[in-house]
Amino acid sequence: MEEKKLDKNSIIGFILIFGILLWIMYQNQPKPEEIAAEKAKKEQIQKAQKAKEAIAKQAAVVIADTTATSTEKLQKLQGTLGSFAYSASLPTAKEGTTTIENDLVKLTISNKGGFISEATLKKFDKIKKNSGELVSLIKNNNANFNLELQTKDNRVLNTKDLFFEPTLTKVGENQVLSMKLKTGANEFLEYKYVLKPNDYMVDFDLRSQGLNTALNTTKPADLQWDLKSYRNEKSVSYENRYAEIYYEHDGGKVDYAGLGKQEDEVLEKASFIAFKQHLFTSILLTQSPIDNVKVSSTDLVNDDKKDTIYTKQFKSTLPLAFKNGELDYKMNWYYGPTDYKLLSKYEKNIEDIVPLGWGIFGWINKLIFIPLFGFLSSFMGLGIAIILFTIIIKVAMSPITFKSFLSQAKMKVLRPEITELGEKYAKDPMKKQQETMKLYSKAGVNPMAGCVPALIQLPFMYASFQFFPSAMELRQKGFLWADDLSSFDSILKLPFNIPLYGDHVSLFALLAAIAIFFYMKMTSGDQVMAQPQQEGMPDMGKIMKIMIYLSPIMMLIFFNNYGSGLSLYNLISNLITIGIMIVIKKYFIDSDKIHAQIQENKTKPVKEGKFQKRLREAMEQAEAQKAKGKK
Repeated sequence: MEEKKLDKNSIIGFILIFGILLWIMYQNQPKPEEIAAEKAKKEQIQKAQKAKEAIAKQAAVVIADTTATSTEKLQKLQGTLGSFAYSASLPTAKEGTTTIENDLVKLTISNKGGFISEATLKKFDKIKKNSGELVSLIKNNNANFNLELQTKDNRVLNTKDLFFEPTLTKVGENQVLSMKLKTGANEFLEYKYVLKPNDYMVDFDLRSQGLNTALNTTKPADLQWDLKSYRNEKSVSYENRYAEIYYEHDGGKVDYAGLGKQEDEVLEKASFIAFKQHLFTSILLTQSPIDNVKVSSTDLVNDDKKDTIYTKQFKSTLPLAFKNGELDYKMNWYYGPTDYKLLSKYEKNIEDIVPLGWGIFGWINKLIFIPLFGFLSSFMGLGIAIILFTIIIKVAMSPITFKSFLSQAKMKVLRPEITELGEKYAKDPMKKQQETMKLYSKAGVNPMAGCVPALIQLPFMYASFQFFPSAMELRQKGFLWADDLSSFDSILKLPFNIPLYGDHVSLFALLAAIAIFFYMKMTSGDQVMAQPQQEGMPDMGKIMKIMIYLSPIMMLIFFNNYGSGLSLYNLISNLITIGIMIVIKKYFIDSDKIHAQIQENKTKPVKEGKFQKRLREAMEQAEAQKAKGKK
């Protein structure tokens, strides 16, 4: 058998293929400059990652070095911390925390950064009552407080990376905690916390002494305060709707950053910043207004149907100017409930972070709703207090309701005559309108009298929509089947989610919608009968029929995810109104008597009012111009 051998062409082919592979490998090989750039990039990333912990780590290593003398430790730290190496070399400036507390709040202050690392409210449970977990506004590194300092040799130091020396004393009944970041025996940056008994407000002094030799004091030191707000309530969407940044600026104006996905503001003369979490708030106040303050709010809830930990990311930067080469700011911290009565006691304008409505709506809440409801809730259950509160408001407004129903009754009696005028002057709308107004004037009936009482009641209705979501006393207080009047009452959990409505059935909301339906059913007929149909105008009868069914549906959707306290108020309010209507119609309004009175009024001389006179003159002028145009 003949042995196969490689011929010349095969050998040349293999050589060419091998050469092509070598050329491809050479071309794909990174170039020296690319390798160098990639290496530099990696080194830069690694350097940046290590930079944040470098100061603290090097300080810890030096402090732990038992073979080195104190002088050697200080010399090593000087290379990293400069003048602040003195503080790091102190045996008391190391990892650790100090706790100050009273009957209301417990604050844990960390040596590292000198800031409050935990703030727990001792009187409030998280989400569910008696769950054993208290509301914590700060915990597990959800907050950051840092003072960015620039040294004269262009170092940038962040106090959050440095260790403070704590000293806890008691002055009378007050707990005083001094946290000092030292550059020498008598040179330091100090955070001083003073907690009084039975108080949510903490005095906070931020000052420096002797640091003008080490720091660049020509530029402000940036105070950075950030917080990711924890979810503390049952409804994520309801809580998140009221979570926002409030602030006082420009000499006393209180405003908020808005409720968008991302909101940013720059403030002048800012005197407080409040990170509001619906029913709880963290506030930083300063006695010296600060310019060019930056605040931002980011919505962290992408899907409110899913469980969530955080609702908003709040951030603020306050440039602290040096005064005579030193920092000296008198400040306060507030960690506590968003309670209007409590906040107003501090007389620092912080009660304005409670959204009670603007103008007359806010005054109704401040002067009527808050005092009255506060009085009632002080000696009875919250559910009973809401019912009694609603009865008092509705009874107080019953004279207005009576006038409205009386006006409707008079208009209903006049309707046959108005219809007759309409048929008589069908081809002359202007004349029909003039004769109709004369009829109103002779009969002593004001067609607007039914609208004015309704308009008077509107501010009270709107004020209630602001009051109940802001009523801190409703939180985790139950009534009947509702276990928390500040959140929705769910009697049935749906296996699916209905857009706008939700995935549960709120019974108070459902009952309130049914009450609104019957109220609309009872009133809409009289209103349609009372109002004459105007030529060229929409058919009010059809509109009212649509509203009878549309209004309850709209209110059901609205109330289903709102606090059950508001639903209970609206349920009782509509039931009382229906009851008042029945009593007035049965015992106070007699159509025959009204008709007789109207006929008697027609025989009396008519005293024309200013408004009626102007209206008549305007109509006569329009009639004259119309007649002139025809000629």
